[in-house]
Amino acid sequence: MVVPAVFFSTFIGAMTGYVLTKWRFKGDQWVFLFLLFGCFIPFQAILLPMARTLGTLGISNSVVGLVLVHTVYGIPFTTLFFRNYYISVPTELVKAARIDGAGFFKIFFKILLPISAPIIVVTVIWQFTQIWNDFLFGSTFSFGEAAPIQVALNNMVLSSTSVKEYNVDMASAIIAGIPTLIVYVLAGKYFIRGLTSGAVKG
Repeated sequence: MVVPAVFFSTFIGAMTGYVLTKWRFKGDQWVFLFLLFGCFIPFQAILLPMARTLGTLGISNSVVGLVLVHTVYGIPFTTLFFRNYYISVPTELVKAARIDGAGFFKIFFKILLPISAPIIVVTVIWQFTQIWNDFLFGSTFSFGEAAPIQVALNNMVLSSTSVKEYNVDMASAIIAGIPTLIVYVLAGKYFIRGLTSGAVKG
């Protein structure tokens, strides 16, 4: 669930940030405003409409449904990250590529994406952490085998047993936290670099 959700939300956010900074169009500020507004929508506000949407699409209680939920909810954040980063990229690069005959996708994949490694790391870490540690969406839109690890961990801890096995609960919590720990250990320094990249223009 985490891998496809992180991939799709990051890719769409990168593409949207690219459009909003280097391919200006009428009403682009309004589009960005609505996307920015999406960053402030609380999880609880979209539970009912998202549940109806998943039911209509026939993907409720499935990994595909959770991927869709996290991708849609993550796009405003990833767009904000990439837009702020691409603002610092000289527009002359894009203009020169257009003069040389490069199109929309070629400019994105050949020019912007190769220099986007710092912000990609930031976005991946952010999305991975948010999705992996999510409990609300997982407990609302899934159950049983389709439930993510945080929901399964909660169900195990709250399961009724005659004797509380704290050692098992703590071991499970550590196992659930290992992937996030590994991501931060391996990419933590790149996360700081990515946050500061683009902070100063020029």
